[in-house]
Formats: sequence, C-alpha cells, structure tokens
Amino acid sequence: MAGLLEPVYKEHVIGRADVKEVFRIPKVGSIAGCYVTDGRVVRNANVRLLRDDVVVFDGKLSSLRRFKEDAKEVQSGYECGIGLENFQDIKSGDVFEVYEVEELEAEL
Repeated sequence: MAGLLEPVYKEHVIGRADVKEVFRIPKVGSIAGCYVTDGRVVRNANVRLLRDDVVVFDGKLSSLRRFKEDAKEVQSGYECGIGLENFQDIKSGDVFEVYEVEELEAEL
C-alpha cells in the first residue's frame, strides 16, 4: 500500500548569495555578480530570487562561473557569476537562495 502513495518532497536550503552587481551581456542576458554568504552554490540547482524578503523568481540556475571559468560549485566566502534560466530582471541587493529537493517515500 505504501508504494502506491505519492512521494513527499522536502526542500533543503544549501546556500545563499547576495547580488553585488548585475552585468548585461549581449546574446546572453543578465549575469549577477554575487558573493556567497552561507553554504554553497551548486550548478543546475534550484534557486529562489528574493527581493525585500519576497520571492520574485523560483527556477533553476543556468550558469555558474568563477574567474571566467565554469564551476560546479562555489563555497561560502567566494564570489561568482550566476545566470538564471528564463529570467533577466535581477537587481543589485537581491538574494539568491539555493536549495535541493529531496524525494521521500510516503508513510502510512
């Protein structure tokens, strides 16, 4: 019976990054120059864009770069460039909240 139930999804926040500057690049879009304050930022992770503690965008990271090179992850205390999938309205002072979704089996 338990196998027929829908799985339960649980979110884990793995990192936060503050936007310091926004760069507009032709043919690419907006890239946010960020400083990772807590945890870590991982490529292809889910991300929320918070502006004044209100969720403006919820989607995926499209690019993560450090020193003009692609990076798999950036640890706390470092700077990086972050691009979002299908979203260009990024402003200085915004906060990225990076999270992972874990799938748990439902219990009776």
